[in-house]
Amino acid sequence: MYIADDGGFELGAYGNKICQTPNIDALAKRGLIFNNAFASASSCSPSRSALLTGSPSHQNGMYGLHHGVHHFSSFQNLTSLPNLLRDHGVYTGIIGKKHVGPEEVYRFDYEQSERNNPINQVGRNITHMKLLAREFFANANRDNRTFFLYVGFHDPHRCGHTEPQYGPFCERFGSGEPGMGTIPDWAPWYYQWDEVQLPYHVQDTEAARRDIAAQYTTMSRLDQGVGLILKELEAAGHKDDTLVIYTSDNGIPFPGGRTNVHDSGLREPLIMVSPENGTRRNQVSYAMTSLLDIMPTVLDWFGLKREVEDSNDVVRSDVSKSLLPILKQEPPYSEQDAVFASQTHHEVTMYYPMRGIRTRRYQLIHNLNYAMPFPIDQDLYVSPTFQDILNRTRGKQPLPWYKTLKQYYYRPQWELYDLRRDPEQLNNLHGKPSLAGVEATLSARLSRWQHDTRDPWRCAPAAVLQQDQCEALDNGLLELIA
Repeated sequence: MYIADDGGFELGAYGNKICQTPNIDALAKRGLIFNNAFASASSCSPSRSALLTGSPSHQNGMYGLHHGVHHFSSFQNLTSLPNLLRDHGVYTGIIGKKHVGPEEVYRFDYEQSERNNPINQVGRNITHMKLLAREFFANANRDNRTFFLYVGFHDPHRCGHTEPQYGPFCERFGSGEPGMGTIPDWAPWYYQWDEVQLPYHVQDTEAARRDIAAQYTTMSRLDQGVGLILKELEAAGHKDDTLVIYTSDNGIPFPGGRTNVHDSGLREPLIMVSPENGTRRNQVSYAMTSLLDIMPTVLDWFGLKREVEDSNDVVRSDVSKSLLPILKQEPPYSEQDAVFASQTHHEVTMYYPMRGIRTRRYQLIHNLNYAMPFPIDQDLYVSPTFQDILNRTRGKQPLPWYKTLKQYYYRPQWELYDLRRDPEQLNNLHGKPSLAGVEATLSARLSRWQHDTRDPWRCAPAAVLQQDQCEALDNGLLELIA
């Protein structure tokens, strides 16, 4: 399984005609592209913990980033995908970024992560990653064991905050430039800033375009790494018996992307390739899927079942599920299909809890801390893109962006969007009389999901949770939807 770090749709397979990703594009032709895949959180550690436990971050305890002063960790009484697989004899490994804890909850048999390596060496040095994959596959073959390998690229994560000498996206790391070192298997691609494809939520300025161009260079490095590890898989004799998954953890590190729960922050690439006969190849699925579905999918691949508590309250489509049946046949279309979002922290200082439900047509977002300005993380703050927004706003210069900075900072308590008519999510329809029934249904379903997943924030901000009941605070923040 491959997971990009802040990767988006800078892929030929998803329609980007500029960023060169031939290996991932070839992988997509061998399998199924998911067009409606979403992370459950728009932050690295919360999203990865949800993927590896099958439970949202508010339920597993990873409320924000795991490393450094942020110090968030999952609850110690949980289990995770690598632990469950190991208990059933599967050889588990991780190469690259891990960023979750505690160790006993997320324990891999073979680990080459930031815990015992410099992160760039195991997350961006694709030659080193290739050799580690070779060692992992050799170990599995030697012991004649089935295996699960989790490859956590550090590309295309920003590095301007921590290692500015390598460029905004570490695009100079290993490039062969003076003082940058060399990655033998990497032939860097460089891009013209005036030719990149801008996402709608990034301003159309030279500074932002140059930032995107640097991101493209690291996406191409990631792509070459995908190809190298696939060759190692084939050399080990497992090309025709291994399920391959490619995805990312959250939106791209640009305004509107990571840490936001709109589509631009949650929607992810997801490609799955099964070696089994009768599976769909070079096709697209429009099924609504969540990265919470990855754990049951992998367990299903190994013939294992995840224990799930029985509950009469859970809507069947609101629990995580295996995606393997979709690899053979597209499920029936339903307007009721939905995915859910749970964002609480990113960095420890960035307390801005949000919960959301996203159906095929509508998205309802609840901003619990809406009275405060939306927080900006350190990586984004020092980026050329955000500095450009700040400078243009301060200087009262033209800003060709989809919002003003003030609109970006200050958000209403509730946001409702009709994605069929407003895919950029600019027109908030909350409180519109003609959609009162739609909004009430979505709100009730979101509340039920929060209850069933034991969300500690399910009563906020208008009430306090007392013995599974919401006791009103009379603080003027309660908004009834009826």
